Amino acid sequence: MEFNGNHLIELGYRPAKWFKEAIAYINENKLDENQIKEYLEQFKQPELIPLHETAKDFVINIRAEHESENDNVEKVINTMNVLMKTPTLVAGAIMPDACPTGPVGQIPVGGVVVAKNAIHPGFHSADICCSVMLTDFGKADPKEVLDAAHSVTHFGYGGRPRGEQMEMSQELMDAFRANDFLNDEKLISIARSHMGTQGDGNHFLFVGISKNTGNTMLVTHHGSRAPGAALYDKGMKVANRFRMENSPETLRENAWIPYDSKEGKSYWEALKLIRTWTKENHISIHDATLNKLGIEKEDRYWNEHNFVFKDGDLFYHAKGATPLDDKFMPDITGPRLIPLNMAEPVLIVKGTTNERNLGFAPHGAGRNFSRSQHKKSLAHKTTEEIFAEETKGLDVRFFTNEIDISELPTAYKSAKNVRAQIEEYGLCEVLDEVMPYGCIMAGDVQKNAPWKRKKKFRKA
Repeated sequence: MEFNGNHLIELGYRPAKWFKEAIAYINENKLDENQIKEYLEQFKQPELIPLHETAKDFVINIRAEHESENDNVEKVINTMNVLMKTPTLVAGAIMPDACPTGPVGQIPVGGVVVAKNAIHPGFHSADICCSVMLTDFGKADPKEVLDAAHSVTHFGYGGRPRGEQMEMSQELMDAFRANDFLNDEKLISIARSHMGTQGDGNHFLFVGISKNTGNTMLVTHHGSRAPGAALYDKGMKVANRFRMENSPETLRENAWIPYDSKEGKSYWEALKLIRTWTKENHISIHDATLNKLGIEKEDRYWNEHNFVFKDGDLFYHAKGATPLDDKFMPDITGPRLIPLNMAEPVLIVKGTTNERNLGFAPHGAGRNFSRSQHKKSLAHKTTEEIFAEETKGLDVRFFTNEIDISELPTAYKSAKNVRAQIEEYGLCEVLDEVMPYGCIMAGDVQKNAPWKRKKKFRKA
């Protein structure tokens, strides 16, 4: 009878990538029982890494301001109590805009967790380096800025069509090719076509007026698009392989890549390259708008709020939290940005690390309810009525021309409450506010999605 994987498992070995090679060697050389045991000594596996017996401490910078928020806050705390049993974690915090994102134990939006010598792809998710950039347009007319931006930006699925693509730097393409995770010509082609695009969901292009200076400001919000999503998929596969070998009790979404492994070093470099791509993406849209208007920028700053930040052997995973400490941002260019909703100002803030914030602040105003729950709560009104009420006095546009009520102000937590809790917990200091003039969002991309139009055509 041929030796197989079940025999290895019976001998106490956990499934691993070396199984195939070992089984072939044993069968080809017809090893006896003693020879098999001697041969398998080289594959001796380390002790499994157990979950923490009790959850590691985390700071709670959130409380329910209204009865409708009780369920949200309770779920966030419950999920953190499970999450903080993950073996690599040493500290954590939740912000005033926190909200759950999936099964219990999965990092919530508005969560920060600190892992020792480990990178968790599930903690940054597919939207790697979701970030915000501000450019000061001086005394430019806000309508002209919004019109110009509308003519050059791109929302929705996929990349830009040929002939309309924005340039990706040759230096960055070369760096992609030198990385084990990003060295894929198809991925590089996608990265080129997605340059200058903003996606969908809660990503936006916002124009407003500085409360301090009266200058017109352009703010964009988006992540790394398809290149980041591709890296996330690859990272999760590698992390899950390590999880199965070393800590199968750990939840799949909390799997990690050990930083001291070859894969860990390569993944960390890939994350930094995706960060560079995302920053280039913001700059391409801002510079195209400046060029359209024929003016020079007066100032610019940028920060991510969904990323992994390294400090020695500690990896700070921020899932929707704004980095304040300068050590997290090697290319620091100014204060940080916290957008709230389209009808509220974008906050310009600064801050330092303290015992409550771990060096981070909120990233906006999170959701109290899911998109579908929010839509059901407004079912007694027409879409047009809701839009008129919630965007009164603002120039709000949807790139697809289809209103998405799940992105209107009432879809989010009270901006007033989030700001009050920022002050209450001493998370950061507000320096200025960019008062809203208008914004552009993708809109309801599902309503007339390309694949739906194709289905209708086939039926016709």
